[in-house]
Amino acid sequence: MYRRSAAAAALLTAALTLTACSSGGDGKADSSAAKPKPPAASSVADPADAPATPPVDAKPTGPVLPDAKLTPKTGSFTPTEKKYLSGRVPEKMDPAAVLQGGQEACQRVQRTAKHDKDAAAGSIVAGEIPGVKDAINYLCPDQKPVLAVAEKGFPDGTKESPAPGTYRAVTQGTACTWEAKGKDGSSLASGMGTVAKAGDKVTATIPAGTAQFVSTGCYAWIPAS
Repeated sequence: MYRRSAAAAALLTAALTLTACSSGGDGKADSSAAKPKPPAASSVADPADAPATPPVDAKPTGPVLPDAKLTPKTGSFTPTEKKYLSGRVPEKMDPAAVLQGGQEACQRVQRTAKHDKDAAAGSIVAGEIPGVKDAINYLCPDQKPVLAVAEKGFPDGTKESPAPGTYRAVTQGTACTWEAKGKDGSSLASGMGTVAKAGDKVTATIPAGTAQFVSTGCYAWIPAS
């Protein structure tokens, strides 16, 4: 009887310990919920958030392969692929690997745009896809309309001297808040993440003369039209 009671007590203690740990007293789980959420289409279309390997950021600052040596180990590059690779391949790197990085950037945009073009533009605005501008211009020009929208948008946070107009937030979060301020710091317009009906986008109209646009929880902004 004693052995059974002791075993039961031990199991109860372990259960209480696990419950306390899972509830979390450090607030980390709650704080993460308040962060801007990217569109659902972005996460569905692109299961890997990590940059392509190797990264396709800005062109390297060190020695690069001369154009004459931009040849793969097997097969050949197209003229367009060579233009993309020009000045982009570090001296001791396989150019095919760099090309693959650009192709993966294109695939990320294409997969997301297939589900939601706003989400694709938002991911570019938010800087989630390194080096995507050159990748689109050279390797997947069919996505230039998405890039054109992204280039007129801006990420969540503070935007100095924004172009006046109506913008929509690219997020599923309801905690999106924004404010347009004049040169003297006065509030010209403001809003919260409420919409008339499910599926509508949170919009913000930035009046002329706005010196600073500040938003929180909105992920990214793109022109409404």
